[in-house]
Amino acid sequence: TSLHLKMGRFNVILVLSLALTLCLVPYTCLAQLSPNHYANICPNVQSIVRSAVQKKFQQTFVTIPATLRLFFHDCFVQGCDGSVLVASSGGNQAEKDNADNLSLAGDGFDTVIKAKAALDAVPQCRNKVSCADILALAARDVVNLAGGPSYTVELGRFDGLVSRSSDVNGRLPQPGFNLNQLNSLFASNGLTQTDMIALSGAHTLGFSHCDRFSNRIFNFNNQSPVDPTLNKQYATQLQQMCPRNVDPRIAINMDPTTPRTFDNAYYRNLQQGKGLFTSDQILFTDTRSRATVNSFASSGNVFNSNFITAMTKLGRIGVKTARNGKIRSDCSVL
Repeated sequence: TSLHLKMGRFNVILVLSLALTLCLVPYTCLAQLSPNHYANICPNVQSIVRSAVQKKFQQTFVTIPATLRLFFHDCFVQGCDGSVLVASSGGNQAEKDNADNLSLAGDGFDTVIKAKAALDAVPQCRNKVSCADILALAARDVVNLAGGPSYTVELGRFDGLVSRSSDVNGRLPQPGFNLNQLNSLFASNGLTQTDMIALSGAHTLGFSHCDRFSNRIFNFNNQSPVDPTLNKQYATQLQQMCPRNVDPRIAINMDPTTPRTFDNAYYRNLQQGKGLFTSDQILFTDTRSRATVNSFASSGNVFNSNFITAMTKLGRIGVKTARNGKIRSDCSVL
């Protein structure tokens, strides 16, 4: 019996040790995540956040693409820990002030602030829900508000203890990336090529500033000023909307067909040469990814299913625990 007790303790220690070790791997710390994490802490967390997101959406449509993009930018840098929400202070330049994050629309940040305020207005929930979880819930809610699927969000993330601009460098996909570069970056976060293509479908919403793709329509290379993979008519439209030396504040829709609806039109656009970024169009021009694009283009249900899978996996990246995180009382302050 004594031996059995010792072996039992040993097994418990071994399991705990393995769990802690797994948490060190960026995308495997799942033990603490559960859809019911706040059931006894803040039971109405989902409805409170959803209501706040809906109110913000009624003020401006930008709420939708801004919040979804904010979640992605958070998770790919130091994991889904709300570190992108932190404001620079003192001698610390935070993630949000990195050049790659300057185009994040303020309405995404404001969505989280308003949802946090709504939670704090309920005494039981005050300072009990992490900013990271609020952002994860809000991202799901905006997808649904735009006509996309609803899905179960795993909860239990803690907020990160650091936010450094330098950590952003090399962690986010760039408009000029090819398939190898995209796959490598996503694989480093535990995401497959199919996950990457599904998450790229978020470009069915939102907008981009002209300077992010101007090289494709004016000075692609010596042989062709316009990227030959671009639909000619679409390229002409882009040149008219984004002429040379255009005001850098001008932005155009990522999806020229249904820019305010979460649907699979993004993939049908790629089939027609209407991907705005090189990193969009490459998904169709590279034969290794074309079949997946065709599959998503032909079935909204197949796309939605894969998008939910990819968003769930995205939400597991670099999850912080009570050991290396906290619940922030102000999402913008460490």
